[in-house]
This record gives sequence, structure tokens and C-alpha cells, in this order.
Amino acid sequence: MAAATANGPECPATQVVGADGEMDGAAMERFAAAAGLASRGLSYAVVSIFGPQGSGKSTLLNRLFGTSFTEMDALKGRNQTTKGMWVAKAVGIEPFTVVMDLEGTDGRERGEDDTAFEKQSALFALAVSDIVMINLWCHDIGREQAANRPLLKTIFEVLMRLFNPRKTTLLLVIRDKTKTPVEYLAQALTEDIQKIWDSVPKPEVFKEAALSDFFNVDVTALSSYEEKEELFKEQVGKLRHRFINSISPSGLAADRTGVIPASAFCISAMQIWKVIQENKDLNLPAHKVMVATVRCEEIADERLRSFMSDEGWLELEAAAKSGPVTGFGMKLSAIVDSYLSEYDMEAMYFDESVRTVKRQQLESDILHHAYPAFETVVKHLHCTVLDKFKSDLEQSLRTGGRFAATACYCAQSSLVEFDVGWRDAVVKHVDWDGTSIRNKLQQHVEVHTESVRSAKLDELKATYEKKLSDALSGPVQSILETGNLNSWASIRRLYRRETENAILRFLNSLSEYELDQTASAQMVLELREHARCTVEKKAREEAGNVLMRMKERFSTVLSRDKDSMPRTWTANEDIRSITREARLAALRLMSVIAAVRLDEKQDKIDRALTISLLDGGPLSQKRSIEFTSDPLASSTWQEVSPKDTLITPVQCKSIWRQFKAETEYPVAQAISMQEAHRRSSNWLPPAWTILLLAILGFNEFVFFLRNPVYILGLFLAFVLSYAVWLQYDITAYFRNGNVSGLLTISSSLLPTIMEIVTAIVNMTHNKKHSSHMSRAGPHHAQSFSNQTRKHAQVHYHASPDSASSSSSVDSNSDNES
Repeated sequence: MAAATANGPECPATQVVGADGEMDGAAMERFAAAAGLASRGLSYAVVSIFGPQGSGKSTLLNRLFGTSFTEMDALKGRNQTTKGMWVAKAVGIEPFTVVMDLEGTDGRERGEDDTAFEKQSALFALAVSDIVMINLWCHDIGREQAANRPLLKTIFEVLMRLFNPRKTTLLLVIRDKTKTPVEYLAQALTEDIQKIWDSVPKPEVFKEAALSDFFNVDVTALSSYEEKEELFKEQVGKLRHRFINSISPSGLAADRTGVIPASAFCISAMQIWKVIQENKDLNLPAHKVMVATVRCEEIADERLRSFMSDEGWLELEAAAKSGPVTGFGMKLSAIVDSYLSEYDMEAMYFDESVRTVKRQQLESDILHHAYPAFETVVKHLHCTVLDKFKSDLEQSLRTGGRFAATACYCAQSSLVEFDVGWRDAVVKHVDWDGTSIRNKLQQHVEVHTESVRSAKLDELKATYEKKLSDALSGPVQSILETGNLNSWASIRRLYRRETENAILRFLNSLSEYELDQTASAQMVLELREHARCTVEKKAREEAGNVLMRMKERFSTVLSRDKDSMPRTWTANEDIRSITREARLAALRLMSVIAAVRLDEKQDKIDRALTISLLDGGPLSQKRSIEFTSDPLASSTWQEVSPKDTLITPVQCKSIWRQFKAETEYPVAQAISMQEAHRRSSNWLPPAWTILLLAILGFNEFVFFLRNPVYILGLFLAFVLSYAVWLQYDITAYFRNGNVSGLLTISSSLLPTIMEIVTAIVNMTHNKKHSSHMSRAGPHHAQSFSNQTRKHAQVHYHASPDSASSSSSVDSNSDNES
């Protein structure tokens, strides 16, 4: 990492402040010139580091920025390596970064006089740097001197008094990190710096200033370089990325207020150092205070370690992890009291103010260490109470309780139970605020309640939506299939009736949930919208089948009369009129299905379709009066919104063309059947033939009139032909062809004539016999009358296909006579 990269030439480290505390201005200028600092304008950053001697500051800087500061050789002993202050240019990092390495604090080489230079160098670093790295041993966190707390307090005070401070980032680097989570270490360091800031006397102008007004505090942790070198290098590599683009809005040195141009950096640094050296307020603390501080801190550390290995505490901690612990607060308080008493006994002869501060710190550290176990106990309590709430709510609802009242009662009971458990878990030494945890529990209770409420409401809504769908789908389909002009009026009445009834029942069911008026109105609106969508969906389904429905309607009207009886296509049937009626019925069905009409708006769809699609008649003349152009040459209907349109005018035109093409065949078939019936029923020749025969046969007609014998013969031939006509279904014989009909008649003609002659003879004989029997009385006259009727029936009703049967009847008559 120390190798140079592409961002500029490598620049060796330069000492700018010697061990005697004098700044070498010429060395500073040489460094700036060699590094090219002057040409950077405002695009540069200054990073400095201070911390205990031998804490690895130079090693960290070299690994982090690729610099070449002198590092301590641990094999030769832990001696002072960096003396005074050194600067170097970071390699491979943009923007241009000046790195400043300060002499370590608390070094034995300077003895008790080192604090003056420590404060001067630290104050200088805060005054000129954008980012100040404070190197800390992990085991020194919480200590007074080792953690540089007095040093920070002094330089905070002098910084505000001597300079107009700008916002600086304090990057606290924890070295040789232990198992303690970084979050806890960061919290402790942040609290320490905040306490230092709060205790610093401030000038009047900064009386109400907050720490965040001058410093951004950030914390990072690194593993041991000697024990975990690879992990240390990996962590340093991640930290290095944070210094890239450090002056960007989201970078470490984001606040650039008051930054001076790079060309004036050397002059500004020398002036700041001069002001710091002339200041007389950077004095050593009193000796007894230092001794008390060190010794009380040692005692507190011993008691803290003893507490952490205490068997009673370890058992309590293990119990807290496994589940709820009854009397946790009382047990922990007893253990804490015992270790605070031991501290008081050992530290009673030291300075009272220092002793009190360290006691409070010890108590805070113990409770801080115990807090995770307390959190675990509270989490168990939280889970137990929440699970019980869920169970109680479910049980109460299952037994038929009203939702709102049941949920409110269960929630109040759960919060009371939590309060009791909280009082049992808290420790008397600290007033841990349970408001946030209680609010979190209350929030979870409310979330679960809302979840159950939503599920119940969704179920209730789905039930009523299904009822509405069942109540509307079938009837709407049935009404649309009729295709009457008042179909949509019937659908609207059905829609309103079923929707209003469902909404009344739905509102009654919603009352137990105690919803606000807005929510209830919204759900009712959704239910009403579902009803409308059901009608529209069914109408769209019918619109998709409109051609099939039209053909069915056409076929029904064409093939059946008003009494729903099948039509017989006789000559009296007006096929043109019936076809027009059938097409009008189909067209009316299409006009009904063409649009959704739930809003009672009048439209001209039926009129437009009738005028445009039905051919001939006065409708074609009316078209020019009502419509100035073709009403079907459009993609929208007049007075109908696009969302309510099911079949557009253009689609209607296309469907009608297809409909007419597919219904031509049954019309042609009906015409053919009528023509066949007309031909089969009409045996007379055409009128012109009769007229021609009358003209050409006039002489023959006169001849027959002058010869009565011929007239009598013709009469007898007519009577005989008529009798034959009555005996046989002549029309049926000729349906299979003329030849077949003639052969059938010729084969049956002679037997039929014989039967007729026989019947006439029998009738004559019976007439004579009846005159003889009239003398015998009324009984014989009645018998004769019956026989005569019987013979007449045989004569007029005998079938041509049952000649043998007729003969049998006649023979029976003869026998009876």
C-alpha cells in the first residue's frame, strides 16, 4: 500500500516541527512545493493523527495513505519514534491529501512536561485539519488520561477562545479491538466526548453551541496488527476507501466552510502555531488529581473485571438468555451494590471529586455491561405478552365477541401485564426508560390488531362480493339474452335493489369493527363498484357472444310463430316480412348489448343501428333526416362514454355483415320450402293455358252442348274421377315423381272402380229394401238409416292403401242386409 500510484509523484515525509517545539517554515514551504500543493486551490484535505506513544500511529498512516513515516521497531523496545510533527502527501488518493503525524502523547522521554507539547500539537491539529484521527487502545476506552480526556477538554476550550473554529471530523480509531461490539465502544466514546464538550467553559458567543456545530464524531475499529496482520490490512483497506473523495458532500471532510486556498496553507499553519505557542493557559493538572485519577481508575477497572467474572452475575445472565427471569432487577441490584461498596472502601482516601466521578463511571460501566441481559429479559417479556395478546384475541373472537371491544380489552390487559413485568426487571441504580419499549409493544399490538381487522374485513368483503356476484350474474345474463328495449331498465332495477340490500347488511356487519366514517364509506364504495363491475363483466361476456346470440334470436323468430309453434312455409306466409322481423329482433339484441347503460343516460344506438343496417323502407329516408353522416362510421357512440362501450359502431357494422352472410341460408331454405309447397298444392295449369284451351276448344264445347249423351258421359266421368280423388291421396303419389304417381294410380284404378260400382249397386238395393221394411215398423227404418250412413262413411273415408279393408266393410254390409 505504500507504493506510489498514478495520482502524483511520491513525496517523502518532512519534519515541520522539531522536538524543541519550533516550526521549520522553510521545510513546510519545501514540502508544499515538492508535493504541488499550491496549485490545488480548494481541492485538498488535511488529515492528522494523535494518540499515545507507541500506539502504531505511523504504522497506520503508512498502511492507510502509502506514506513513509518512520515506524517503531518493536524488537528494539518501545521507544519514542516520531518527534515533533511530520507531514507527507497521501499516495493514490483523490483529492490531494496532506497527512500529518504528531508526536505520541504520554511518552516517558518528555516526562511530566510532555503535556504542554501534547496540547499544543493536538490544538494545532484541530485548528488546521479537516479530519483528526485519534488513535486509542481498545482497553483504554473509559480511562481518563489514556483516553486523552483532559487533553481534549483543554484543547476544546482553548480552540474556541483562540480561533474561530470550523467544523472538523473526529475519527476515533480503536486499535487492537476486543470482542466487545463496536456499537458499544462507539457509544461509550461518543458519550465521553459529549460529556467533555458539555463540561468545557465556552465564550459567550458559543454559549449555546452544540458539539455537532463544530465536530462530526465517527468511530472505527481495527484488529491487532501483530496478532491478526491480514485482518488488520483488510480493515485498513476498507478504511482507505472512506478517504477517497473525502471533500465530496457525502465524504468525511464534507464541511468546507472557512477553508483557505492551498497556496496560503503554509502561511496559515505557521501563524496558528505561533498563536498556540504564545498562549499561557495550557497548564498541567494538579499532581494529586492526577494520582487520584489514575488510582481510582485502576480500582474501578478491577471491580468491573470482578463483576464480569462473578458467578452470580453469569448465572443471572445465562438465565436471562434462556427465558423470562422473575426478580431480575432485584438480583442485579444486589450484585451491583456489592461491587460499589468494595470500590468505596478502597477509594475512600483519594480526592473526593475524582473518586465520585470514577464511582459513577464504574456504576455506569457495570450497568452498561448488564444492559444486554436486561434487554434480553425485556424482549422475553415483550414476546410473552404479545403472544398472550394474540391468543386471547383469537379465543375471544372465536367465542363470538365483537371485534372492537374485544381488541381494546385484550390490548389494555397486555399493557398492564407488561408494566408489572417491567417493574420486576428494572434496576434501582438507573432509571432506564421503558417508554420506548412499551410503545413498541403497543405498536406491535396495534399492528397485529390491524392485521386481524384487515383479514376479517377482507373476508367479510369477499363474502358480500360473492353474494352480490351470485345475485347479479345469472339474472343479468338472462335479461340480456331477451334483448328487449327495456332490458337495461330491468338490469338497473335489479342492480339497485341487490346492491342496496347488500350494503345495508354489510354496514350492519361493519358496526362491530367501529371503523371511521371515511373507511366505512370507502368499503361501501368498493362494494358498490364491485356490483357495477359484475354487471359490466357479464355484459362484456355477452358482447363477446353477440353474434351467436343474434343468430339464435334470428333463428327463433324465423322458424317459430308468435305462439312458439314451428312455422309451415305455406303460400300464405310472408317470408320477406318475417325475415325483416327476425333481423330486427337480432339487431335490437345487438343494440342492447352494444353499451353498458347503468346511468340512465339516453342514447341513439338502437335508432342508429336500425336506420343504418336494415335495408329499404322509410328507414333509409329517415337516416338523412336524423343523421347527417353514417352513424356507424365511428369508433364511439354519441352520448356513450368509451368505458361503457362494449361494441363500437364499426364493430357493429362488421358483425352485421357476418350475421347477414351466415343467416342467408335459412331464408333461402324457407323460400325453397314455400315454393315446393306451392307447386305441390297447385294442380291447375296456368291461367293462360286455360284461356288458350277455351279459345281453341270452343267448337268442341258447342258440340258437347248439342249432344246431351256426351254431357251425361262427362258428368259420369267427373263423378267417377271425384270418387277416385276421394279414395286416394293423389298429391302424395306424385311427390316422388310423375311416373311413380301414374304407375301407382293405374295399378289401383280398376279395383277402385269396381268397389265404387259395387257400393252404388248395394246402395240401390238397400234403398228398395228400405221401402219394403218401412211397412214393418220404425225399428226397421232406423236400421236402414244406420246402414245407409255406414255405407256413406265407407264411401268417403276408405283409404286408397286399404282396398281390401274397404271390400271387407262392404261385404259385411251385404251380409247384414
